[in-house]
Amino acid sequence: MVVVARTPRALRAVFAAHPARSTVWAFAAVIAVGAVLLALPVASEGPVPTDFVDALFTSTSAVCVTGLAVVDTGAHWSGFGEGVILALIQVGGFGIMTMASLLALLVSGRLRLRMQLTAAAETKSFGIGDVRKLLLGVAGSTLIVELAVGAVLALRFRYGYGEGIGRATYLGYFHAVSAFNNAGFGLHADSLTRYVQDPWVTLPIAAAVILGGIGFPVFLEVLRHRHRRRTTGRRNWTLHTKLTLITTAALLVAGTVLTCLLEWTNPGTLGPLGWGQKLLGGFFHSAMSRTAGFNALDIGALHASTLLMTCVLMFIGGGSAGTAGGIKVTTFAVLASAILAEVRGEPTAAVLGRRIAPQALRQALTVTLLGIGLVMSATLALLAMTEESLEAVLFEVVSAFGTVGLSTGITADLPTAGHLILIALMFIGRLGPITLVSALALRERTRRYELPEERPVIG
Repeated sequence: MVVVARTPRALRAVFAAHPARSTVWAFAAVIAVGAVLLALPVASEGPVPTDFVDALFTSTSAVCVTGLAVVDTGAHWSGFGEGVILALIQVGGFGIMTMASLLALLVSGRLRLRMQLTAAAETKSFGIGDVRKLLLGVAGSTLIVELAVGAVLALRFRYGYGEGIGRATYLGYFHAVSAFNNAGFGLHADSLTRYVQDPWVTLPIAAAVILGGIGFPVFLEVLRHRHRRRTTGRRNWTLHTKLTLITTAALLVAGTVLTCLLEWTNPGTLGPLGWGQKLLGGFFHSAMSRTAGFNALDIGALHASTLLMTCVLMFIGGGSAGTAGGIKVTTFAVLASAILAEVRGEPTAAVLGRRIAPQALRQALTVTLLGIGLVMSATLALLAMTEESLEAVLFEVVSAFGTVGLSTGITADLPTAGHLILIALMFIGRLGPITLVSALALRERTRRYELPEERPVIG
């Protein structure tokens, strides 16, 4: 057997031909390296090294910026282990934003990647400079948000809770990185429930989560058009940006209102709080349900109706090309526009004065139905191997698929097979929708004939 080594040019050609597939392998490699590092004895506080499946679970959760954990992050891992987790979160979040933005650029511009792994060339509107600007923009926005939020949190931990300067700084920036990347890893066993009444902790974290979750293309477009608005008085935002911002705001408000209504008198969550603190707790829960993973309310004490509402928010997720997971808010908006058009009897779906392309409708339907099928299959498998309740298992599965990280507390008690199922869900939920949509878009081709039309009975 002859083994032929692939040259850099050959590797670039492979990525150009299969960019989504190459991205999946790259993330899998990072997860494997992280698992090996976390399995080392130096990564844990105790004398016994971490079980490899637990290390793999933690590495997958960090790289896929999920936040589900099988061990207490602050108590189980050493300083080295926490550093590895923080690095995996940063690499995963930055890589996801960069990869999703580049794939969106590739799909929208019908680019062919040739000379460099992350460079697009020979197009009429995009070039190597645009990709460099995109990468620098992702890095710059990540650094600015994390530094700003980390500074606010560090000051609060220092002067509000009496932490030492070093400890306050570490807590502040660990949570800031975890929040902007929508990871949800915290250093307290109760996540952020101790800070449910403190807006100086919850609001900066919520802001970082929302900014990271709307997606870098939206974030960049809003900043880019500030000058144009000053000169022309108009916002020339794309439909994608408008849909992302409007749907995100609507879901945040809806989640806040429903959480407050459903949990207002619950003694285990919002019941003991004042009305202002209840609104703050409801808003924070709504923001975190969009794939962040921190919780200021005891998830295990939520009513079943609130758990179901949270599952819906987790399944929808955040914006495209961001650190959020789920099927994405634009997918949800496109499907809603199609339903509205069908109810009205209109021949095409339209939103905000723009007609939705049939290809976008098919892709949105494909992503959503495949996501539902995956969630249902995983839920059935976990129910068959555990004695947990349906709402707890469904919540855990949707949290893994949406890369949220919220948990009712059953994750650590699941058997090894259950942990492996959640690992697969986190990986597929993080990279699946992105790679699937890009693959579908890049494989579009025209057909020179049409088959005879026939309409089956619906309903």
